Amino acid sequence: MTSDDTAPLDEEHGEESPIPLYRRLVPRSGVPARRSVMALLTVAAVAASGAAAWFAVDNHHLRSLADARTAAHQAACAYAPTLARYDAKDLDTYFATVLAGATGEWKSEFDATSKDLRDVLVQGQVVSTVGTVECALTAADESSAEAVAVIHQTITSLGTQGTPTPGQLAVTMSLRKDADRWLISKVSSPLLTH
Repeated sequence: MTSDDTAPLDEEHGEESPIPLYRRLVPRSGVPARRSVMALLTVAAVAASGAAAWFAVDNHHLRSLADARTAAHQAACAYAPTLARYDAKDLDTYFATVLAGATGEWKSEFDATSKDLRDVLVQGQVVSTVGTVECALTAADESSAEAVAVIHQTITSLGTQGTPTPGQLAVTMSLRKDADRWLISKVSSPLLTH
């Protein structure tokens, strides 16, 4: 018998008790004690279930937000060169592409000014090609975002005497999720001010 197995002395009879110590501390007929233990276990199980549910919901929200930010960023970076790539000889394609990714205020504004813009680009025989585009989100949630983009472009026109001239166009964009697509709802730039 090990020292752990040694039974304590029975104080009444002065001899070793055959009942282990832990059995003597918890009465056999301890129904109230069992109920207390069951109640504690039930409370612990409910708390654990609630915590697990909260963490699952929170994790889903964080994943949805991360997915939304990624999609908004991709949409902004894809749309930015659309704004700066045009050829006076094929403006219908340019206007259609810009409007296809637009919504709200930006779509109305661009559509309303496209005739005047067409006249200016055709008269100046303007061709703009796009180099690198740097873009980043400044804010985003699951249904809206704000982005900035710097578009490196080369412009050839009557104004440049046919010489390709490098430049940059900096824009800020507001994006809105429409079903499963991110569309541009507002565009502003120092060069686009009225």
